[in-house]
Parts: sequence; structure tokens; C-alpha cells
Amino acid sequence: MSHATTDPRRGIPRTDAVLADPLLASASESLGRAVVKDAVTAAQARARRGEIAPEDVAREAWSALTLSGPRPVLNATGVILHTNLGRAALSPAAVDALVAAAGYTDVELDLATGRRARRGRDAMAALAAAVPDAGAVHVVNNGAAALVLAATALAAGREIVVSRGELVEIGDGFRLPDLLASTGALLHEVGTTNRTSLADYAAAIGPRTGFVLKVHPSNFVVTGFTSAVPVAELATLPAPVVVDIGSGLLAPDPLLPDEPDAATALRAGADLVTASGDKLLGGPQAGLLLGGDDLVTRLRRHPLARALRVDKLTLAALAATLRAASTPTWDALRADPSQLHSRAVTLAESLTADGLDAAATKCQAVVGGGGAPGVSLPSWAVSLPERYALPLRLGAQPVIGRVEDGRLLLDLRCIPPASDTVLAAAIRAV
Repeated sequence: MSHATTDPRRGIPRTDAVLADPLLASASESLGRAVVKDAVTAAQARARRGEIAPEDVAREAWSALTLSGPRPVLNATGVILHTNLGRAALSPAAVDALVAAAGYTDVELDLATGRRARRGRDAMAALAAAVPDAGAVHVVNNGAAALVLAATALAAGREIVVSRGELVEIGDGFRLPDLLASTGALLHEVGTTNRTSLADYAAAIGPRTGFVLKVHPSNFVVTGFTSAVPVAELATLPAPVVVDIGSGLLAPDPLLPDEPDAATALRAGADLVTASGDKLLGGPQAGLLLGGDDLVTRLRRHPLARALRVDKLTLAALAATLRAASTPTWDALRADPSQLHSRAVTLAESLTADGLDAAATKCQAVVGGGGAPGVSLPSWAVSLPERYALPLRLGAQPVIGRVEDGRLLLDLRCIPPASDTVLAAAIRAV
């Protein structure tokens, strides 16, 4: 007597049946039927290869759709401005502004007259109000672009005088000298790696000088036998002074006394200040240009400015950030260590009660993102076995921590208190 064996692949559901699944039907409305159908076809192929069960085709297709694109994560690294995690998290006000700007907006229209208006005038007004020492302001798409626009407009075919100690390398291997040279400007390096004097700058200035550049070395600290020239002294030289403060601090902050800010640089005599919007300012990625009216107008009217123009979403988020009472960056910087301790203990005790190897541990957080190098912030974390790191990153709610001495630390400084229950659920899930 023979026994027939049924091929499990015969149980793979038809495409139309899978597409009728409520979750996938809903996805078709938002993503389009073609995109969802491709996900279903890929899941069916996996089932035919025996990688998944036939009854899991719909779920796998749905998972593939939800895993595509940037995913929200919980930043438990203790790095407030984590470049790999998108730097600054936007405030609720900025998020609302993004949503409102997603449709048609009056980005270049005067509603009163019905005629064309200056693009992003609301964001420019908010930035000007935040830095009253600037005679005029302009915004481009990132901090590097702000410096490129300044170099192109003011020093193409001419010289930029800069200290050797400030020729920094930024993220992903990009180096400031290469960035500036790409504009057609020539670099006139002065001083040494650790010491530069006003006399060094003065000796280098001549008829070919476009401007003097001062760059904040925001991602490292040089200590020991060092010297640098402050902006106020550079302003006495017979050449424009451009200051790249980098991290986007608009005014002095007592929490970061050594971090340069735009207002102080302008008061000290800087002709132009460039900065980033997605660092200490806590806003979207943007390059800020702050300076005299004639100079900023010259930059704004340069042909390159069009190529570096920001979109309506950035303008909306920037305006809302500048007017918001607080930002997640501001909140994380000022998180109370005693409250972080209390939260860590509560979370650890809850997890321990469920049989998990968890403990509250003291740790140090940092600013990150090229801001306040060398500054550490006392913090508290939930300590777990190192083996939790990968499944937490790959979970339904990804959690990103850091591993130290064989333990996974989930630093609470960048996690809002309201997300503690989400964090606990993510840990239990793995």
C-alpha cells in the first residue's frame, strides 16, 4: 500500500487571497498595490524555498513592508546627538510643522497680496529673532554647504587664511581642506598643529586674501602646550573673518561654557558665522549663515545658493524649533541625574522581578554630533547581558544601546520618561 505525501508548497496561498488580508489591503491604500504585490510575491518565493511556512506568507509580506525605510528607534546609547541615529530628535512643535507643511503651503506666497514672497520668510524671521546680533540670516541644506557657499562667494580664486590646528576631518572621511579646495579657493595655512598666533595670521594676509577662517574643532580636544587666537583679535586684521562654530549653539549656555556660540562670535567682530541646525539647536539638518546685511545678501544672491536651497519641510521644522519652548536635545542635556537614577532602578527592579538579569548602573553620557568634545554628563542606565544587544536592535521597537565590559547599557538620558514602558516591553520581548 503506497502513502501519498502532500507537498507543503501546495498550501501557499494565492496572491489575490494574500492581498485581501486586512493589513495588506490597508497597506495597498497607502503604499500602492504594486509595492504590496511585490512584497507578497517575495514572501511566496520564500515559502516555496521552504524558508517560511505557507501560512506565514501574509505576515512576512507585512513585515517586509513595515521594515522598509527609516525606522524609529529608542536611543539608549547615551549620545545625545548621535550622527548614525539622525542627530537631533525634533520637538513635537517641529513634527507638527512638518505635517502641516507636507501639503500645499505659502512658502513663497504672500496671502495678503496673492503675489510671490521671499521663500521661507517665517523661518528667517525666527532665526533673526533668535540671533539679534546678526544683521541678516540665510539658510542652506547643511553646515558644510554653508561654508562652501561662503568660500565660493568670497574666496574662489583667492586665499583663505586658516590655522593648521583647525583643518579638521568631519564625518565619513570628509576633510575641511578638501571641502574648501573644491570651491576653487586656495588655503593659506598658518601656525602649527598646537599653536597659532595673531602674528601668523597678520603675516599671511595680502591682496589675494578672501577671508580669515576660524573653525571650532568640535570633535576633538587638544591639550597641553597650545594657543589659539580669539575672534576679537582676528577682527582687528584687515580681512573679513568667517567663524564656523559647527554645533549650532546660538547663544551662550552655562551648561557648555567652552562651546562657541553665534551671538558671542558676532559681538566679538565676526563678519559671518556658519553653523548646523541639527546639532545643539535641536532642529532639522540645515546650514545657518549669520552676519552683516550686505555680506549675507551677497551669499543669498550667489548662483550656488539655489543649488543649496532648503525645502519647505526644513523651513517649517526650523521655524518651529526656534520658537519652541524646548527640544528633545535641550531636555536630554538637562536631564536630572537623580531622576534618571530613580527611573533606572524602577525599570531594573521590574525586569528582575520577571527573572531577567538587570541592574541599574551609573554611567556617563556625551553630547556627540561634533558638539562639546570632552564634556561628559552623569547618567544612569539599565544594565543587561551583552547578548541582548542584537535582538534589541532587530526587535519590533528597535533599541540601540552600548556595550561596556561585557554588559549592554541602556542609558536613559535620551529616552523620555513616557517611553520607559515601551523600553521595558522591548526588553521583555527578547
